[in-house]
Amino acid sequence: MASLTPKAFAKRWADAALSERSSYQQHFLDLCDVIGAPKPAEMDPKGEFYTFEKGVEKTGGGKGFADVWFKDHFAIEYKGRHKDLRAAYGQLLQYRESLENPPVLVVTDTDRFEIHTNFTGTVTEVHAFTNEELPDPENMKVLRAMFEDPYSLKPDRTVEGVTEEVAGKFAILADGMRDRGVEPEAAAHFLNM
Repeated sequence: MASLTPKAFAKRWADAALSERSSYQQHFLDLCDVIGAPKPAEMDPKGEFYTFEKGVEKTGGGKGFADVWFKDHFAIEYKGRHKDLRAAYGQLLQYRESLENPPVLVVTDTDRFEIHTNFTGTVTEVHAFTNEELPDPENMKVLRAMFEDPYSLKPDRTVEGVTEEVAGKFAILADGMRDRGVEPEAAAHFLNM
């Protein structure tokens, strides 16, 4: 049962000016309270499948630590307030193989969330919102899914489907050009630009 409401969570973290290191574990534990999700030490006291500071080998070499990891669910990388979440996502991409490719990759600065799907063969979807937007039912649904059923977030659109869709649009465009009397070489040159 949730012991912290989404609005209370947003209020608690609205003015937080703590550093990443000083805030991220408490922020995550508060998030667990909002969702009513088990916390790492409760569920996995040995830190084997759900833990803070999961040691990893980076793709391309070197070592690092994923801030939060829940095997077969998600990995989360925290950054300081108003920091570049794209850099945090890039960091998670370097960790994901060592983390056994979790289906969801999350980056946050304790105010903004970006929840990226990470399913092979599908187009990545990003669910982005702020703490203030956290109470929205759709945002809460995404957060709960991370903990309870991350595979429910798998996008319907596949890479193959997108390729077929684009090819179909090019075919329609080429047919239209041909119908207008555009020379085949000129049409090909235009379509290849």
